[in-house]
Amino acid sequence: MATKTKKTVKSNISKMAIVGILSAIAYILMFMEFSVPLMPVFIKMDLSDFPALIGSLAVGPVGGIIIALIKNLLHLTVTSTGGVGELSNFILNAVFILPAGLLYKKKKSKKNACGGAVLGAVLMAVVSVASNYFVVYPVYYNFMPADTILAAYQAIFPGVKSILQSLIVFNMPFTFIKAMISVVITFLLYNHLVPILTMNKRSE
Repeated sequence: MATKTKKTVKSNISKMAIVGILSAIAYILMFMEFSVPLMPVFIKMDLSDFPALIGSLAVGPVGGIIIALIKNLLHLTVTSTGGVGELSNFILNAVFILPAGLLYKKKKSKKNACGGAVLGAVLMAVVSVASNYFVVYPVYYNFMPADTILAAYQAIFPGVKSILQSLIVFNMPFTFIKAMISVVITFLLYNHLVPILTMNKRSE
C-alpha cells in the first residue's frame, strides 16, 4: 500500500513538473510571433500551441488544458486585448488538444495521437471563425473600425465583402495551417518523447 502511494506521489510530481515546464515554454513562444504573407499585418503566427499538445499526450487532456490556461493567464500581465485575445486563444487551444489527448488516453498509439491532433486542427480552424467573429473582433472594433479591418483583407483579396467572409477565406485556413505546424513539430519529436508519454502508464 505504501509503495503504491509512493508511486502515485512520484507520478503526480512528475506530471506537475511536465506541466510547469511546458507552460513556461508555451508562454515564451507567445512572444515569438511574426507576420506571414497573404495575411493582414494584425494577424500574427506563433508556435505556442504545440507545448499544450505535447502535454495532452504526456499527462492527459486535462494537463494539456492546464498548460493552455497557465500560458494565457501569464500573458494577461502584458495583454493588449483586455483578456479577450487570451480567452479566445485558450478556447481554441483546448479545442485543438482535446481530441488528441482523449484518443491517446484511450489507446496509447501514434495513430491515435496523430489522428486526434489532425481532428483537433480541423475543429480549431472551424471554431476560430466563431471565436473571432463573436468574441475577438467586436473588441478590436473599439480600436479599429470594422471597415478598416475589412479593407485590410480586401487589399489582399478584393473578393471578400464582409468580416465573416474574410474570416472564412483568410483566418480559417490560417488557423488550420498554424495548428498543423504544431502537429508536425510534435510528431517530429514523437520518438524522443515516447519515454515521457509512456512514463505515467508504467508508474500507475
